[in-house]
Amino acid sequence: MKIELAKVRDEFNMSESDCGSARVQVAQLTTKIKHLSSVLHKKDKHSRKGLLAMVQKRKKLLKYLRRTDWDSYCLVLLKLGLRDTADSKNY
Repeated sequence: MKIELAKVRDEFNMSESDCGSARVQVAQLTTKIKHLSSVLHKKDKHSRKGLLAMVQKRKKLLKYLRRTDWDSYCLVLLKLGLRDTADSKNY
């Protein structure tokens, strides 16, 4: 998992020391979400709550990225295979 996160961080960073930008955070959260959803069991309520929290955080970061940096937003969606589900009334 740590190796995958390091690869994702290297792929999405804007500079050599960038590890906390919105692009990197979205990519890392997506990696964690994919991993957790693949190992999640039906009765595991605590992990499901953590998974939902990660999904909501990613949603907020994508909303911020869409509002501030459209090019990065499009790049992240394209590379991660996410869909643009933004409502026009929220923006």
